[in-house]
Amino acid sequence: MSPNKNRRTDFICHHTDLSACVVSALEKYFHDLDGEKPNDIFSMVMKCVERPMLEIVLKEAGGNQRLTAEMLGINRNTLRKKLIEFQLIGSP
Repeated sequence: MSPNKNRRTDFICHHTDLSACVVSALEKYFHDLDGEKPNDIFSMVMKCVERPMLEIVLKEAGGNQRLTAEMLGINRNTLRKKLIEFQLIGSP
């Protein structure tokens, strides 16, 4: 990975509100549990974050899946599976 790519990722992680939003949402989640036992938190958070991320990046890429996969840093086949999973495209 190039040094420039690392710097862009570091910039995003340290200079946006995304982390703060996740912290705030999780704190509210735990507060609202009111003593109930939480489960499957990782899956819950990933589902909440993954779909809107895919929607926005796909839109920014003009619907181009190859470019979307490149922007996300994932394989195009992985992207297609996720787009189908979240019903953002029809299954073949």
